[in-house]
Amino acid sequence: MTCQELADFIMDYVDGNLPDVQRDTFEKHLAVCPSCIEYLKSYKTTKMVLDDLGCEAKENVPCEVPEDLINAILAARKVAGQE
Repeated sequence: MTCQELADFIMDYVDGNLPDVQRDTFEKHLAVCPSCIEYLKSYKTTKMVLDDLGCEAKENVPCEVPEDLINAILAARKVAGQE
């Protein structure tokens, strides 16, 4: 599995919707790719923030959310006492 393929399947992986064979391949790639581990962490954080805001994932949302934006949202939540 390539990094791009991992990105293509990340939503299904996080939601638990990948078939066993694809999930195993996904996890084998994660075991050897620190960049994809960070991407997965970022994706999960973004999903958590959107869920907390009551937002639904949209197909037209960019694949990559800037890490600075995620950090700013998390910092704002901390200041507001929501963390």
